Amino acid sequence: MVLDPRANPFFRGHEGAVNSLIHAVRSGRLHHGWLLAGPPGIGKATLAYRFGRWLLAGGQTADLSVPESSGVFRRVAAGTHPDFFTVERRVNAKTEKLQGEIVIATIQEASAFMRLTPAEGGWRVVVVDGAEDMNPNAANALLKLLEEPPPRAILLLVSAAPGRLLPTIRSRCRILPMAPLPSETMLTLLQEYAPELEQPATARLIDLSEGSIGNALSLAAGDGVALAALVDEALDAPVKPARAQAMADSVTRTVDGTDRFELFFSLLRTRLATRTRALARAGAGGMHLSHNVTLWQDFGKLEREVLGLNLDKRAAILVALEQLHRS
Repeated sequence: MVLDPRANPFFRGHEGAVNSLIHAVRSGRLHHGWLLAGPPGIGKATLAYRFGRWLLAGGQTADLSVPESSGVFRRVAAGTHPDFFTVERRVNAKTEKLQGEIVIATIQEASAFMRLTPAEGGWRVVVVDGAEDMNPNAANALLKLLEEPPPRAILLLVSAAPGRLLPTIRSRCRILPMAPLPSETMLTLLQEYAPELEQPATARLIDLSEGSIGNALSLAAGDGVALAALVDEALDAPVKPARAQAMADSVTRTVDGTDRFELFFSLLRTRLATRTRALARAGAGGMHLSHNVTLWQDFGKLEREVLGLNLDKRAAILVALEQLHRS
């Protein structure tokens, strides 16, 4: 079960970030711009929505919780709260496809929204989910908003790649660094989200996801434990052509509506990075490490091209398997 962050009541960990937000409100020094930064799937967007709800609900609890029965919770979840606005990539009305970036028109809507008087007498909250996806014009428009913030309005930027943001945007935000979740927290969250999972599968998902509950749930939905076994097989030794064909067939088979192609490449790059770090710590180096780094970069480019240009996924998997052990 994967919940939309705007409707997600579950939240664990990140106590430092939670305490910073609560202290800023209660001290009367709430900064107008915050950047929640950290790896994908660790709860950044969930925290942004959780804090926004809490702020609009009057900020009474000590853990940013708002009851699911609350009108504020329900309206934020439905996208109908008059004082809450979300900036994200949208579906293009003409092509009916998801935009590849956040465009200036969306930021202009957010700017107009923030300059209105709060409808319910409290705050205006804007969450920019995937802030690194802003194109240059959108980023400059957001920068102007950060430079001239309206009163009683707050911007919550969520980013898995803060280095891609303009330095001037980062400098005008209070940065909340968020780290991967510890294993104990991952276990608690998996028990809440997916109580049907058995212990061996849960333990393996925690190991594979490296502190990202989002990754763990995606892997659970796409039979990630089995995919990880295929990835490890491919990394351990060259795969013969017939076996490579069978692996490609397995990966491109849809499981419970989940496209396993992206999961496979995510696991492949993650496991490759993990093994490369282990080699570096062990003192290995030279051409082998350089080859692994190049593979990591090439596989990321290959995945983006396949998804962006709607290329043959099966052929891409075969190319990746062949490149793994090429000297």
